[in-house]
Amino acid sequence: MSSSSVDPTAIERYIEKRFAQEDGRLVEIRRVSEAEGLPDIQLHAVTARTVQLLLRLIGARRVLEVGTLAGYSALWIARALPRDVRKQGGRLVTIEVDPERAALARKLLDRAGVGDLVEVHEGDAHELLPALVPDAAFDAVLLDADKEGIPAYLEEARRLLRPGGLLLIDNALWRGRVVDEADEEASTRAIRKSHELIAHDPAFDASILPVGDGLLVGIRL
Repeated sequence: MSSSSVDPTAIERYIEKRFAQEDGRLVEIRRVSEAEGLPDIQLHAVTARTVQLLLRLIGARRVLEVGTLAGYSALWIARALPRDVRKQGGRLVTIEVDPERAALARKLLDRAGVGDLVEVHEGDAHELLPALVPDAAFDAVLLDADKEGIPAYLEEARRLLRPGGLLLIDNALWRGRVVDEADEEASTRAIRKSHELIAHDPAFDASILPVGDGLLVGIRL
């Protein structure tokens, strides 16, 4: 069998076209984000679809997300929750540091029909997470915010996740910068540190899926 030199971007487009197509509401969030000048840092569609499938695999009812932006990944997550989740008290709790972005996310998620499933909390996750005392442990935690904060967020994820729950971290490959020994920027070092912490933490069993910019997936033991 001959070797292939297919562009990884072409492979991702192939997967997206068949398994991760955006509907009108997802496209709207992305376009509004662009129009508002928000940074293009939301999950890749293929990554968001992977997160959605993983949540469905474990029957997730309560999910915590750190980093809302305009609600793109939140919509994928909300749609992963079971149909009867409203009756069972399930929900997505998502944290956004910027009040204007939080307000925009609420509006767009309401428009997409999932506003009642999503609690958008405003504020610094470093302050909000330690104060978070949920009625029940979370089934999954997605970390997609400031990279320098991830090592600290891991401590709270460990506390808030149920046994068998999922830890999900986007940008785990950081556009390949994690393997560049010359890259000593704070964000890159924080991502490497988070990998080391998780790899040596007996509370987690984890690896990295090479989708999008890398998705770290860990199980809370």
